[in-house]
Amino acid sequence: MGLPEVLEAMEAACRRAGRDPREVRLVAVTKGRSVEEIREKVLRYGSFPLGESRVQEALKKMELLGAEWHLVGPLQRNKAKFAPRFALIHSLDSLRLAEALDRVGEKQGVKLRVLVEVNLGREPQKHGFLEEELPEALARVREMAHLEVLGLMTVPPMGPEAVVRPIFRRLSELADRYGLPERSMGMSDDFPIAIEEGATMVRVGRALFVD
Repeated sequence: MGLPEVLEAMEAACRRAGRDPREVRLVAVTKGRSVEEIREKVLRYGSFPLGESRVQEALKKMELLGAEWHLVGPLQRNKAKFAPRFALIHSLDSLRLAEALDRVGEKQGVKLRVLVEVNLGREPQKHGFLEEELPEALARVREMAHLEVLGLMTVPPMGPEAVVRPIFRRLSELADRYGLPERSMGMSDDFPIAIEEGATMVRVGRALFVD
C-alpha cells in the first residue's frame, strides 16, 4: 500500500464521515523496521509521529532519527523512567502504571501525556481497563499531578467490520462522555472504519511498508 495510499484512504474515510481530514493524525508504527526503512517509507513524505511498541527499540532509533515519538505498546513499570522521552503514551493500562508514571513525572519535573487503554473486546490476553472500570480509573488518574489524560485507546478483537466497528463506535462514545478529545484506534486492516467512527489517531505499520 505505502504511505501515500494510506493518506488517500484516510482522506476518503474522512469524506465518507463528513470529517475534516486535519482532525486525524497518522502515527507510523515502526516496530521491527530499520532506520533506513523508516526514512525511505515514512520520513521522505514528511513529518509524522513514529510509534514504537518496545522502549529499548525506540531509544536506539531516537538517537538516529529526529521525530515525535509515541509509545503504542505496553509499558512495563520498570521502564517507566523512559516515558518522558515519548510525546505520548498510548497504552496506560493500569493504575499501578499510572502511579509509576506520576512518580517519574514528579522526579523529572515533567507532565506526561497519556491515553487510557480500554479493553472493550474483553479479551483476557489484552491489556487495558474494562469499560466498567473506566470511571474510577479516569477519576484516579486525573488526580495525578504529573499526568495529563488526553483521550482513550483500544485494540479491537480481530474480525470483520461487524466486529470492529461497534468497538470503535463505543470508544468514541466513551471519550465524548468523559470529555476526552483524542481517540487512538485503527491499524493497517481497519483504520478507515476507525476514522468513520471518530478516530483522531490511527496507528498504521504494516500497510506503510508493503511494496
